[in-house]
Amino acid sequence: MRKPIDIPVLDIYKSKSALRWIVLGVSIVIGGVSILYTNSLVDKLKNREQRLIDLYAKSFEEVGSESNNANISFIVQEIIIPNNSIPVIVTDEFGVPIDSKNLESAENISNPREKKRILLEEMEVMEKIYPPIHIIQRDDQGEVIGINYVYYKNSALLTQLQYYPYVQLSVIAIFGLLAYIVFNYSKTAEQNRVWVGLAKETAHQLGTPLSSLMAWVEYFKTDEKLKDEEIVQELDKDIKRLEMITARFSNIGSVPQLHKENIFDAVCETIAYLQRRISSKVKIEVTAFPNTQIMAGINKPLFDWVIENICKNAVDAMSGSGKINIHILKGNEDQVYIDISDTGKGISKSKIAAVFQPGFTTKRRGWGLGLTLVKRIIEIYHKGKITVKSSEIDKGTTFRIALKHYKEEFSAA
Repeated sequence: MRKPIDIPVLDIYKSKSALRWIVLGVSIVIGGVSILYTNSLVDKLKNREQRLIDLYAKSFEEVGSESNNANISFIVQEIIIPNNSIPVIVTDEFGVPIDSKNLESAENISNPREKKRILLEEMEVMEKIYPPIHIIQRDDQGEVIGINYVYYKNSALLTQLQYYPYVQLSVIAIFGLLAYIVFNYSKTAEQNRVWVGLAKETAHQLGTPLSSLMAWVEYFKTDEKLKDEEIVQELDKDIKRLEMITARFSNIGSVPQLHKENIFDAVCETIAYLQRRISSKVKIEVTAFPNTQIMAGINKPLFDWVIENICKNAVDAMSGSGKINIHILKGNEDQVYIDISDTGKGISKSKIAAVFQPGFTTKRRGWGLGLTLVKRIIEIYHKGKITVKSSEIDKGTTFRIALKHYKEEFSAA
């Protein structure tokens, strides 16, 4: 027996979660390095500004006590005036502002009282950031004649630099999110084209042998010896089933029409066909609440495919022996719920989120596309929802399908 061929491309889907964490980890590292480097620059600039303010304060002190006019001129021209970035307020010993520099909020205020109010408010802000520097005024003999205080805060450049990495990371994050959305949309569009192409080609390929089989069955029906044989009747059922499968693939490649259907009757019809073609050790029971007259808008060939797919997966999970319970419930807010429970081996919690992803399978020869197709049929074509309601290892799994209760807009055009 030939060994099954492994398709490595499906590993992309299996490792998608790990890849997502790797990308997230790399992003965090890059962001952390960016923040650390910028903070290092901020600290260096902050220390530089601190030294400048100390020099600025000492310069004021020298101006207040220096009798040499040349030195005073040098200090004013080379130290005090060149400070055009660090906001500074100089006060007297009672905390009354007497001078300020690099404060945009106070520069254009002509009203003395208003300007004083603004400077006092700025002083409160500055004091919370850095303690004021004391300037001791002395006379020619070195006697203390007064005290001034220098209030200051970080320059606008330093403040902007502190927030720069966070702004940068936010821009990168927004760009990354937009890129992810565009990429995801393009990938989904590409997948849709693949689904449609595959479905159309499959329907086309089924057409020729199906026509031949239909001709043979009609021939057998004309034979008096064969027309009443059970095998001919079963062949006729299988041909009808193949016609339905062909219709399913045709509907996958187009926008299907939804029609008013009795969900209980539709499920029972599918189970009646399926029951004779699975293990006799598997029993399937269908119930409904509050009654069997529960209507929903569905495309029957596609809906049958969903029920059949989930039930076949349940049979595999039970290794051909067990029980499947299908419970149909009319819920609140115009919802119809279909719970399909099995007594199989269950799904581990770590894998529940991946069961509908392409490539996920627990079977050695499985392609992992069945539940992906089921999700597509329910959520895209029927605008419903399918989830793993519950699952316990060695106890079984319950899938829940949620559909909209029948409304007039579901009817065929």
